[in-house]
Amino acid sequence: MADSTGQEPTEPGHTGAVAADPYDRIAWRDLYARSAALRELAAELAARHAHTTDLLADAFLAAYLAAPRVREAAEMAPSRRFNREVVAELAASPGFAALRRETAGDPYAAALAVLAEAPALRLLLDRTEPVREAADRAAEARRSAGRPARTAGETARQAGATAGALGAGATSADGAAGPASAPAATAGQAASRAEAAARQALEAATPGIRAAARTATAQAVRVTREEAALMRAWGVGHGELERMPYEERARLAERLRTGRLARWAELIGRFRQMADGERARKVENATGELIGVTLGDDLSRVLPSELAHLGLPELRAVFAARYAAGELMLYDSRGEQTTGQGAVIACVDTSHSMYEEGPGGITREAWSKACALALLDQARHARRDFVGILFSAADKLQVFRFAADRPAPVERVLEFAETFLGGGTSYQRPLSAAAALLAEEFDTAARGRGDIVLITDDECGVTEQWTREWQEARHRLGFRLFGLAVGAPTATASGSVLEALCDNLRPIEDLTDVRAAADLFRLI
Repeated sequence: MADSTGQEPTEPGHTGAVAADPYDRIAWRDLYARSAALRELAAELAARHAHTTDLLADAFLAAYLAAPRVREAAEMAPSRRFNREVVAELAASPGFAALRRETAGDPYAAALAVLAEAPALRLLLDRTEPVREAADRAAEARRSAGRPARTAGETARQAGATAGALGAGATSADGAAGPASAPAATAGQAASRAEAAARQALEAATPGIRAAARTATAQAVRVTREEAALMRAWGVGHGELERMPYEERARLAERLRTGRLARWAELIGRFRQMADGERARKVENATGELIGVTLGDDLSRVLPSELAHLGLPELRAVFAARYAAGELMLYDSRGEQTTGQGAVIACVDTSHSMYEEGPGGITREAWSKACALALLDQARHARRDFVGILFSAADKLQVFRFAADRPAPVERVLEFAETFLGGGTSYQRPLSAAAALLAEEFDTAARGRGDIVLITDDECGVTEQWTREWQEARHRLGFRLFGLAVGAPTATASGSVLEALCDNLRPIEDLTDVRAAADLFRLI
């Protein structure tokens, strides 16, 4: 029977297991509207089980909210108490705190967690259908119990109104209420029995719910951590991800998972971490690694014991005399030339031979591109322009420029990393292009002392005329050329072309060792 509003009465209690304000629920609805994967999952589950969209919303909010609160069972509508039990077990799972470190406040990551939990939840729903059917029966019994009670109340009110109009008949009203209240009492007892049966079924299913929740949480932790690590490996920061629209972020994640270098994300991440560590080892205004004590007049490196002489008036003259003679005791160090201000240019060989795998199944291309991406980080950290030049044969060259004063678009970085030209190997054209770029920078911005890193696995000849022009450009612009011979020990042999061209040359034989190029990030 409909109530006074004309609507069929609904069951008492909340339908959402996680307490959330309207703005948080708007975040769920907005994400649901934009995520085809969530909508497909909800449609699939709803076709087989009741109230599953509410369950997905609760799982999202539990992962997303800063301090989620799961409502007590007594607060819940009977038909949603199963959902409440599932979410409570998710929140109590050992890995839930680790999951929330990845998802709290990040709607995309929270949605990713829900999708990762789906297989375990799907299996749980299939196995616990009788439990939810019992809950639905209890909800329907409670709704049915309300109908006779309302009918009895209405009958009593009508009888009372009639008696009042006649001036008598209170007894008649009581007599009318008595028989009408009997069905209400019977329906109430049936509802109580149905609710007790539903509670018992839910209690019996709790161990299985707990196990499924732990499995779901573990899977969500794994998936969200892997994606976060993938983003970090490619240099995509958390702040950048939060500003990225959902669709764009989903496309980026898919591209990173399926791109040409997807399987080498871990290598790329290790390279970037190594480069970051080498930057942290640098000391401002220091000339290098301390190796002992020497004599001189550099006040920035004076030993504390010498400075102590200035605190004694009778020894100040001695200090001044030793300073004038260049005989103060100083820290001695071994270091390298300070970095330049010009662009950092990575010339990466993409000839066919770069497909070759080394130790650990890592290709020469993967090692080279990982090194180049770390050099991009290095340049941006030093506020220097970065240029990636991909080359192979003399007629194949592609240039990617990243200005220091503008963000490096993720799509452009990926295009640089994934482009492979194929063909043979020629040094002259990429090095000439690099020198021309440094000359342009020098002429327009007066920035010199750029750095060129040539990464190749081959050796080739250069002409005498080209060599003269190269040396003239290097003398004018003051740039340095670093050479990395990947899996090509003969290219670094005495008398080789690379040895003649490079200021700093090293062979790279173990492609699993990112530290083989560690000092490069202290020099550049």
